Amino acid sequence: MDFGLSKEQLDIQKAVREFANAEFTKDYILELELGHKFPFELWKKACDLGFIAIDYPEEYGGQGYNLLERVLVTEEFCRQGGGVGNSLMLSNFGCKLILKHGSEEQKRKYLIPACQGEAISWAAFTEPDRGSDLVTFPLSTTSVRTNNGSYLINGTKTFITNATIASFGTVLCQTDFQAKPPYRGQSIMIVERDLDGVEVTEWAKMGMNYSPTTDLSLKNVRVSQENLLGEENRGFYYAMEFLNEVRIEIGAMGVGIAQGAFDRALNYSRARTAFGRKIGEFQAISHKLAEMATKIETARLLAYKAAFEFDNGTAGSKVCSMAKWYSARVAVEVADEAIEILGGHGYMLENEVERFYRDAKSLELVEGTREIHKNIIARNLLGRLS
Repeated sequence: MDFGLSKEQLDIQKAVREFANAEFTKDYILELELGHKFPFELWKKACDLGFIAIDYPEEYGGQGYNLLERVLVTEEFCRQGGGVGNSLMLSNFGCKLILKHGSEEQKRKYLIPACQGEAISWAAFTEPDRGSDLVTFPLSTTSVRTNNGSYLINGTKTFITNATIASFGTVLCQTDFQAKPPYRGQSIMIVERDLDGVEVTEWAKMGMNYSPTTDLSLKNVRVSQENLLGEENRGFYYAMEFLNEVRIEIGAMGVGIAQGAFDRALNYSRARTAFGRKIGEFQAISHKLAEMATKIETARLLAYKAAFEFDNGTAGSKVCSMAKWYSARVAVEVADEAIEILGGHGYMLENEVERFYRDAKSLELVEGTREIHKNIIARNLLGRLS
């Protein structure tokens, strides 16, 4: 059993780390935070270097690597920039759906601009009245085929990343209203942002202020048959497959944010003097650091294992959920301890760790809360009991 990365993977990791250290400066990120700005210039540079689309095929502008390499990029970006790394790596959110289930025409139309830094995308699943529940009742967002073969989409999605700055996105809709159970009648449509009837309202939020989170309202939005992704009424299954992959990437974000908060706490512990000693010499502080480092290493191994299994076609929902909820929890716990170590300085915006904490908390909520993921893991362990 080899726990090490290959030479090529280590080279990728080194290149990403050097880029992040040079570009993700504290002053620049503070400017983004205070202005609630998406880092467009940084995104374009990262696209040009091939980092954002590292796991997309070369024919669409990617680098042809796998999810594990994307995990390495994501971890390093979030280690240096916290939520800025998150916003960069989610700039093509939903495009994997098109890559796996789209027609060749759809892939060339949407993936090439996204990979080359010319377009941003969204994926819209969640609805205001149901949260993580996509299975119990028919979706409120509907897509009805008209006599001329086009579709009319109506409904509202919530907590949608990127919709105010995106060019297009994918939307999960109910297309068969008689399907039993209802999720067997869901389809995914590709929707352009500039279509008539598409309205976006941005939320103000606690953290992750570098990428917009929005409500997406669709009122008689007309799309053609060519905007149907894959087969009609297969959308739920496409979405679940996609979310398993995304959850591993969120795990990498958690590892990166935790490592970034730890780095800053460790440096402070080495430099700060109290009662005539470096505070790292006090057992209370040193034990915190030891526990933080152990949690990070555990989360990292779990995220890497999940990515490795995904790339080899053996990752089930259990390991994906484990990587997601545990790494996100570790990010919150480590960032919280980092604030404790810095004391009053940790509460100040300029010292970064409070921002890492706010950004980390979102990871516990997106793509399923930790309670949802524990349910998934438990079902895998116990099977059906009744």
